[in-house]
Amino acid sequence: MLRIPCPHCGARDEAEFSYRGDATVTRPGADGDIAAFHDYLYTRTNPRGWQVEWWQHAAGCRAFLKVLRHTVTHEIRAVVTATGTLEVPPA
Repeated sequence: MLRIPCPHCGARDEAEFSYRGDATVTRPGADGDIAAFHDYLYTRTNPRGWQVEWWQHAAGCRAFLKVLRHTVTHEIRAVVTATGTLEVPPA
């Protein structure tokens, strides 16, 4: 089980959180074409290594968070609020 350090509530079990997806993907604008929106919804990479992800502390403060997590080891290196920035370390 992952222990995610919520900036508001402290370290909590993964069961209190909902995974919301890749935080590096940008939603296409309203004037975008159908193909761009299709790719946004369905075309995803499955990276091996560090990834910035959206998580919501659903059973706690309800905040949306950005989490820097390694997809192989599940190590969590950093957590910030939704407006914060996280950089993926070089491989």
